[in-house]
Amino acid sequence: MPNQKLGTQTIAFTTPPVILGHAAVAGKKEGDGPLGQSFDYISIDSYWGEQTWEQAEAMMQKKAFALAADKAGVAPSSVEFLFAGDLLNQCIGSSFGSRESDIPFFGIFGACSTMGEGLILAAMTIAGGFANTVAAVTSSHFCTAERQFRFPLEYGGQRTPTSQWTVTGAGATILSATGNGPAVTHVTPGKIVDLGIKDPNNMGAAMAPAAYDTLRQHFEDTGRRPDEYDLIVTGDLGALGHEVVTDFFAKDGVKLRTYQDCGLMIYDREQQHVDAGASGCGCAATVLNGTILNAMRAGRWNKVLFCPTGALMSTTSAQQGESIPGICHAVAISTVG
Repeated sequence: MPNQKLGTQTIAFTTPPVILGHAAVAGKKEGDGPLGQSFDYISIDSYWGEQTWEQAEAMMQKKAFALAADKAGVAPSSVEFLFAGDLLNQCIGSSFGSRESDIPFFGIFGACSTMGEGLILAAMTIAGGFANTVAAVTSSHFCTAERQFRFPLEYGGQRTPTSQWTVTGAGATILSATGNGPAVTHVTPGKIVDLGIKDPNNMGAAMAPAAYDTLRQHFEDTGRRPDEYDLIVTGDLGALGHEVVTDFFAKDGVKLRTYQDCGLMIYDREQQHVDAGASGCGCAATVLNGTILNAMRAGRWNKVLFCPTGALMSTTSAQQGESIPGICHAVAISTVG
């Protein structure tokens, strides 16, 4: 039986692609946070042994991919396609990190939703019969993001209470047509939603409407109830965005009892002074490939709806006064048949 299209946006895989291996690498601040023990590698050096922060981000992707392949028990050369993305102009963290891999490469951009985008494309590639083993890799670095999107670190600009702290980290997932592990059963690619918010220091509010739209569509397409998932996790809306999504569903008469946000999980907001929480491609990527998938393998969660969010803006669009389009992709992962 072929894969099924459910409703308007969701795909149900007849033979769900398996997450054969996964790895998360992170910086010192992330390692000091409440999820530190779930990461495969933590660097206390913000340069990761390189000469620039951009080179460090490329190294983070290389390390995460190598660790994930090793944990999956596959040679990196056996990976048939690689979907990778980051926040840097022209995705140089991904392209430079992959230039020695000798693997067919797709550079993708979904801002902080990139891990979800990569997983969807990788799963569809396998389910469509075009490959047996595919990788999805995503990263961000606090210093590269600050330099590109905000101010030089030396500037010492005042952060607003709604601002979020870009995660230094990378996550890699190896998906396969066969094997043991959690499986991607459904995917709901999101639509761009823009309600006119223009404040680049309030990303959570800008992305929250997209998260609500995709989640609502996923439940409608699949006929599933939110309570059927042990965990529904967005990333990374932070405190304000998480509250907005919760309020949207409350107005629909729906209580999200198992709902969390990666941006609220990775740091101790009070002790680590990260204002509204975390952001960056590496936020959802490290939480998924570290905490969430480790917990699923340990039996803590059996069904998870992973829904990373992204603000599809650029420095140019912000300077021109454009509003911030949001996106959210939903990936249903299960350890049960």
